[in-house]
Amino acid sequence: MENEVILLNFWPSMFGMRVKVALAEKEIKYEYKEEDLFTAKSPLLLKINPIHKKVPVLIHNGKIVCESLIVVEYIDEVWNDKAPLLPSDPYERAQARFWADYTDKLYDYGRKIWATKREELKEAKKELIDPLKLLELEVLGDKPYFGGENFGFVDIALIGFYCWFYTYENFANFSIEAECPKLAAWGKRCMQRESVSKSLPDPHKIYEVLLEFRKNYGVE
Repeated sequence: MENEVILLNFWPSMFGMRVKVALAEKEIKYEYKEEDLFTAKSPLLLKINPIHKKVPVLIHNGKIVCESLIVVEYIDEVWNDKAPLLPSDPYERAQARFWADYTDKLYDYGRKIWATKREELKEAKKELIDPLKLLELEVLGDKPYFGGENFGFVDIALIGFYCWFYTYENFANFSIEAECPKLAAWGKRCMQRESVSKSLPDPHKIYEVLLEFRKNYGVE
C-alpha cells in the first residue's frame, strides 16, 4: 500500500526535530509543511490538532497523530522493519519512555533562560543544569547512547535540545560542555549520524531568532 506521510512542524521546535530524526532513521519519505508559530497558526493545524493546537503533527494516510513522543512511538511501531527505536524488553522499554518523558521538562527550564530578564538568569541556569546533570550521571553514564550501544528513543527525545544549547549558553553565560562533558560528547556523537545532522537546524540561527524575540518583546 502506498504511504502518504505529511509532517506539520515549526523549524526551531525541538519536539518537531524528534519526529524528523525518527522519520530519517526509518528512511521514510514524507511531505513537509512548515508552520510559523511566531505569527499565526494555520487553519490546517487548528483543524487537525484542535486540542493542543501544537506541532508536530503527523498525518499518515489521512490519520492524525499528535504529541512528539507519541508520534515517534507510532513511527517505530508502523515501520518496524528497520532501525528499532524502542527496546524489545518490556522493562527497558518502560524505562526509555520514563526518561524520554522526563526530557520534556527541559523545555520549560530552557524557556526561562531565553524568555526571562537578565537578573533572573542565575536561577534559570541552575534549573536547566540540574536535570541535564541527572540525565548525564543517572542515565547516560559511560554509554555511547542513552540506549546503550544503539541510538534510540531517549536519544531522539533529547537530541532536539542539543541545538538549543548554544542559545542557552550565550544568554546565561555558561558552558554545558564544562558542566556536563559526557552529555556534550554524546551530542557531538549523535550529530555524526546523518539522520540527526540533516534534521537539526543551525544553532546560530536559533540564537538569532531568539535575540529578535527578546528585542521585540522587551525582554532584557
